[in-house]
Amino acid sequence: MPLVVQKYGGSSVAGAERIKHVAGRIQRRAAAGDRVVAVVSAMGDTTDELIALAHRVTEHPQPREMDVLLSTGETQSSALLVMALHGLGVEAISLSGAQAGMRTDSVHRNARILAIEPARLRDELGRGRVVIVAGFQGLTESMDVATIGRGGSDTTAVAFAAALDARCEIFTDVDGVYTADPRVVADARKLQDITYEEMLELASKGAKVMAPRAVELGSVYNIPILVASSFEDEPGTLIHGGVDMEGFNRVRGIAHDLDVAKITIRQVPDRPGIAAEVFAPLADARLSVDTIVQNQSEGQLTDITFTIGKDDVDRALPLVRDVAEQIGARSADADERVGKVSIVGTGIQSAPGYAARMFKTMSDAGINIEIISTSEIRITCIIPEDRVADAVRALHRAFELEKAEAAELSG
Repeated sequence: MPLVVQKYGGSSVAGAERIKHVAGRIQRRAAAGDRVVAVVSAMGDTTDELIALAHRVTEHPQPREMDVLLSTGETQSSALLVMALHGLGVEAISLSGAQAGMRTDSVHRNARILAIEPARLRDELGRGRVVIVAGFQGLTESMDVATIGRGGSDTTAVAFAAALDARCEIFTDVDGVYTADPRVVADARKLQDITYEEMLELASKGAKVMAPRAVELGSVYNIPILVASSFEDEPGTLIHGGVDMEGFNRVRGIAHDLDVAKITIRQVPDRPGIAAEVFAPLADARLSVDTIVQNQSEGQLTDITFTIGKDDVDRALPLVRDVAEQIGARSADADERVGKVSIVGTGIQSAPGYAARMFKTMSDAGINIEIISTSEIRITCIIPEDRVADAVRALHRAFELEKAEAAELSG
C-alpha cells in the first residue's frame, strides 16, 4: 500500500470545524488505499499565545521550559485530530515527536534533527492505523523535549517522509507556490513546479509557504514535496530535483522579507582574521547571519555590515558591541527599518540582463538600494522597509511573471 506523509499547518487545524475537515480529508485518503502519517502544527495562533503567556509569567523564561510549554500546542492538535478520526470510524493514534522517534540535539528552541527512529510508526501503520504526529518537536539524548524552530512541522514531515521512504504533501492555507506573495501582488501566478534550489532561495529570502530547512531535507534525500491547500481540492506546486518544467534562464519568483535588521560595525581595523573575530560569537550563539558587506579599506579601517532577523537583534547587538570594543572598532549599531527583496530563477546569474533590469526597475520606482548580494540563482537587494511592497510589484511587472511564459532575457 502506498505511504504518504502529510503536514497540516496551524490555520488548517484552527478550531473544531477545521479539525473535522482535515479528518475528512485523511479518511478519504485512507479509504482510497493509502497508508497515512499526518504531522500537525499547533492550532491557529496557539504558539504565539503560549510565548506571550510565558513572558507575562517571567521576563526571561528558560529555554528548556519554553520547549516543554510550546510542545503542548502540537500535542493538543494531534489528540483532537485523532478524536475526530475516531468519530469517522478511522483507526488512528496520536504520537508526540519523541514517541514517533524524532531525536534531536540539545539546543532548545532551535534544535537540529539527529535521527529518526521510525520503529513505532511502522508498527502502528502495520496495525492498519493512521498515525498523527505532533510536529515541531523531538527528544534529546538527556530525554528532554526540544523544539526545532520556525517551520518545524514542515521539517518534521519531510524528515519522516525521508525515514519512511514516503511521498510528502504539505497542506496549508495557500494552494501552492506563487510567483510573489498574492497578498502583495494581485496577479501573482501559481507555479506548476519549482526546483529545490529555487524554492530554497525563495524560502530563505522571505517566502513563507515552506520552511527552508524542510526544502533542504527534501533536496538531500530527494523527496518530492507537494504544496497544496488544505481547504480546496486544487492542484498544488511540486518541489523537486532537476530542471523545472516551465523553462530555464528566467525569473521564477519574487521573494520579500520584512523580518530584517541591518547591523553595521564602523571603522573596523582591516587586518587578516578580523571577520572571524566578528562573526564567531554570533555563530556560537546560533545566530544566523545573512547578507554581509565589507567596504573598501581607507586608512586601514573599514565598515562591516550584515543582516540578521529582527527577532535576533536583542541577542546579537550586545555580542557585536563587545567584539567591536575588543577589536578597537568605533561603534556598532542596528537599523530595523530595512527589508529584503529578491528575484530567483535558475541560470539568472550566468545570463546577461537580469541584474540590469532589476536595478533599473528599482531606480525608475525611486527605490534606494542599500546592499546587494547574489548567488547562482538569486539577486537580493536590501532597501527601506516602507518600499518593499512597491519593489515587489514593480519587479513582478518588469519580469512579466503574471504570464504563463515569463520574460526571458537575451544578451
